[in-house]
Amino acid sequence: MAFQALIVFTLACLCVPCDGKRTFIEIDASSNDVQKGEGKPVFQEQWITQKLDHFNGADSRVWNQKFLVTETHYRAGGPVFLMIGGEGPINAGWMAMNPGSAWLTYAKKLGALCFMVEHRFYGDSRPTVDLSTENLRFLSSQQALADLAHFRTVIAKQRGLTNSKWVAFGGSYPGALAAWSRLKYPYLIHAAVASSAPLHATVNFSEYLEVVWRALAAENPECPLLVKKAFDTLQERIKDPNNYDNITEDFNLCSKLQIQSEKDRAYILDALADNIMNTVQYNNDNREFEHVLDTNCTIKTVCGVMSDASLGDPYYRFAAFVRLRTMTHLKPCFKDLTYNANLQDLRNTSYSGPHGGGGRQWMYQTCTEFGYFQTTDSPNQPFGGFGLQYHVEQCQDSFNISAKTLYAGIDQTNENYGSYNIRATRIVFPNGSIDPWHALGITSSISDDLPAIFIKGTAHCADMYPARAEDLPQLTLAREHIFQLLQKWLKEK
Repeated sequence: MAFQALIVFTLACLCVPCDGKRTFIEIDASSNDVQKGEGKPVFQEQWITQKLDHFNGADSRVWNQKFLVTETHYRAGGPVFLMIGGEGPINAGWMAMNPGSAWLTYAKKLGALCFMVEHRFYGDSRPTVDLSTENLRFLSSQQALADLAHFRTVIAKQRGLTNSKWVAFGGSYPGALAAWSRLKYPYLIHAAVASSAPLHATVNFSEYLEVVWRALAAENPECPLLVKKAFDTLQERIKDPNNYDNITEDFNLCSKLQIQSEKDRAYILDALADNIMNTVQYNNDNREFEHVLDTNCTIKTVCGVMSDASLGDPYYRFAAFVRLRTMTHLKPCFKDLTYNANLQDLRNTSYSGPHGGGGRQWMYQTCTEFGYFQTTDSPNQPFGGFGLQYHVEQCQDSFNISAKTLYAGIDQTNENYGSYNIRATRIVFPNGSIDPWHALGITSSISDDLPAIFIKGTAHCADMYPARAEDLPQLTLAREHIFQLLQKWLKEK
């Protein structure tokens, strides 16, 4: 449940025709897409027909949206839980009970029917034949929320759940969607759990790296200073072409470093810094059930390597950490591209293209709605070389979106949803102190009906993952608090 950082800032078309009587088609429970339990399916893959443009009555075009459903925990009269997909394919692991993610634990206790809905333009939910910029104009949070509203309306009518209480769940961008679904459609969504939700859109998200600095310093006060020394040295060495061979070897790059423009320099610096940024963002999150490979790389690992004088000066320690993380991902070398080569990949409009799995789509959303560009513009962070202008120019180069249009889109998002001043009821905002995204979220309760749960020492979406014995006590308490709120809110009319 996370944002693709490296692509933008460091998260064959399947057509299923509908018959005239039903708006979704059940997949045979014996298919390979169904995980089985004791004699009955744990979840089923199904589809629902959606309008391409919910806000244009004259446009009758439709497409098919993928969703998963499990009745394993449902008890008649129980609530309906709606897990919202985000900037990538939905992961069926979130529907499985071994181990069970937090929302399924709540569902088991409360007897909830559970749905997980894929976001338009991601995964198998493909409203258009390709990802051309012309087609991506139908990709927006507002269209996605309208998809959810239609889904809720149709499924409720079809399954006799109109009077049931629906609760929206989501983490990261889907966490914001969960909150906004309650804000925009309060007559359809009874409550929402908005984990690690960035509710404030901003072009220059310089606070991200400030949180990275503080997270490293919490482990070891010297750690971010050593990272900064390493990166200062890298920035200096990368200015001289005579150093390119050595840098290529030091960081085990897949091809010889090529710097032909300032954008090339910013691109490689951003890519290398992302190794630490990503490690901090997901520090100690229980992501094993998603088959993530780098869960053993933590802030402790970063600071341990950066403090190891036997590896040489801080520059070589940083290079050693990058090599270590590359190995953790089972890669033979660190893939580096020039800015223009990456740009060509981003401009590929095929769903099967290099960034068709979500990178192109998410970059479009950041360029039109959110910004979220993780820049080095603050002095209170350890990196340098990929400032705001670099990110803004990517929008122009990739989609011909000007800076003026970019800023206008971000302003419109905050006007539409309220930013930090969201006004609704029955939304809980869990955030972790180590997660850089908490800087754009709600970390102090707005009211009794808009409570914040700020979890010290945890990272991105930590409350959503399966519980484990080594969880921090405050994380266990946070999950219990969320459950108590759900119990309370489900009793309210």
